[in-house]
Amino acid sequence: MQGVAIEGHKHEDEYIKACGICEVDVSDLKKLKVFPGQTVRVKSAYGEVVVRAVKATQGPHPGLVFIPMGPWANQVTSPNTYSTGMPHFKGVKVTIEPAPNEKVLNGIELLQKTTLDLKVNA
Repeated sequence: MQGVAIEGHKHEDEYIKACGICEVDVSDLKKLKVFPGQTVRVKSAYGEVVVRAVKATQGPHPGLVFIPMGPWANQVTSPNTYSTGMPHFKGVKVTIEPAPNEKVLNGIELLQKTTLDLKVNA
């Protein structure tokens, strides 16, 4: 679904539904008191992002989550590419909390927010 959605427009709902998600193990969803489809805030040492929680498609893997490659994953991933041109998406420690009143931003809104955050913190 991600590959099909990426060929369209990255600001459209199909792309957000495919990539603006966080796959979470069912047992972890219960611990977090989050239902599939609810929004969650994912935080790391590099930033944070609001995505929609969904049941993990593989596993069980309690304690592990997956955000598809895209602007949402980029918000919580180290920008260091170690001269490869590609960041390491695996092994990033995150915390997750329910964010019931938050909206999953589209790719353009995320970029605008990130740019604004950079200007404010400069």
